Amino acid sequence: MPQYSRSQVLAVWAAASMPMALIAWVVVPLIAITEGDSVSWAKWLIGGLTLGLVWQGLLVAILVWVERGNLRWRTLKDALWLHAPTHPHTGRKGGMLWLVCLPLIAGLWLSGALPEPSHSPWRNFGTFLQSDAGRTFFAGNWAWFGVVAVMLMFNTVLGEELLFRGLLLPRMNRAFGRADWLINGALFAVYHLHTPWVIPAAVLDAFWFAGPAKYYRSAWIGIVVHSTASVVLLGMLLSLVWVPRG
Repeated sequence: MPQYSRSQVLAVWAAASMPMALIAWVVVPLIAITEGDSVSWAKWLIGGLTLGLVWQGLLVAILVWVERGNLRWRTLKDALWLHAPTHPHTGRKGGMLWLVCLPLIAGLWLSGALPEPSHSPWRNFGTFLQSDAGRTFFAGNWAWFGVVAVMLMFNTVLGEELLFRGLLLPRMNRAFGRADWLINGALFAVYHLHTPWVIPAAVLDAFWFAGPAKYYRSAWIGIVVHSTASVVLLGMLLSLVWVPRG
């Protein structure tokens, strides 16, 4: 596996995090503040951050193309650790090893229950969904349900996880040695400049995503564990969008 220098790791981190921060704290306020209501903020934030996450997927594709010369599935599997979990001592793949995801999912949800620093409710998607304005906006609104679905897909499958655990983590060992997974988790936490109130809890993501991904040489572990939150959120959203006729 080709290895990145520390400056290259930080450059990729910046290419992923800076657009998200600029969208959340510069672009969206400039546009939404003129409208001044929670629905406008939610629409611009969802749309803007979706574009930022799609960019991350494109960034991964560009870097793999430059490194390997093609984007065939076999190439992507090797370049991005998209293999089933592999036991480092026995070489056994998949099967019961997938059960490691269960305690990791439990840990993720426990860390998600930690108190967060105060922040504007207009920037919290969960709060917006539970508000009267959010329920009214999403009722029967399949178009925006689709936008959120795309955002969540790139958030946990094609964007964040693919970039941090698929692209960066396998290429950080030369620069950071045995601490590569801890540094990867720290970079992932600080990446959340667009939602800084989650950074303290996100530091623990090194243990739910990066550590297991390195141990089993599989980015799928982080993708599966991280995606549970997206599945729950989509279920909540579907209950609002699906409005029975009559």
